[in-house]
Amino acid sequence: MAMKKSRGSIFAFCVLFLALQICGLASGVENLPPENKVVEAGNKENCNYTVTIETTCTQGAETSNRVSLRFGDTNGNDVLVHHLNSKHVRKVDPLEPMVLDDVPRKPFQACTMDEFQVTGQCVEKQICYMYLKLMGNDDWRPGLAQIRMTGASHLSSNYFYFRRYLPQHVWHGSDICDSEVTPFGIKYTRKVFPRKPIMNPMP
Repeated sequence: MAMKKSRGSIFAFCVLFLALQICGLASGVENLPPENKVVEAGNKENCNYTVTIETTCTQGAETSNRVSLRFGDTNGNDVLVHHLNSKHVRKVDPLEPMVLDDVPRKPFQACTMDEFQVTGQCVEKQICYMYLKLMGNDDWRPGLAQIRMTGASHLSSNYFYFRRYLPQHVWHGSDICDSEVTPFGIKYTRKVFPRKPIMNPMP
């Protein structure tokens, strides 16, 4: 009889010991630090750019046509904005660039400097080319232009100078990415943009 009681006590003790061990493991698992999230390298996120474009004071320099913008770097990062007019934020005073007018105005008017906010693919090197395309029937004569990358001033462009009426329906601008020094001066390579295929809508 005593033997049976001792065996029962040992069995109960073992069950209690196992229960305590299981509880301890469970609490230990709960206290483990969370796993670190692995972020895949090489993912290109979008960046914010501020585009400033001056329209000259020449008579007839303004335009109400749609303007497209294209810019990028030597690493093949190309930012394309089909309708720059819709990105208009404010007019900048050419005489005092820090004084901004937040009243909505029509962009590309004569003797004005307009500022646009654009979001696009991040560049990895300094912006070295910029092209504009005028879509419409009237003329437009931009002056200077600059693209600034938010939070990365070293990747912002220098000034691009136009100071001429833009041809219509073609890309026109400056490319200082690939240049070669020759006896006749600096020779720039003309950039050719391939036409992107137009996807037919699904029936």
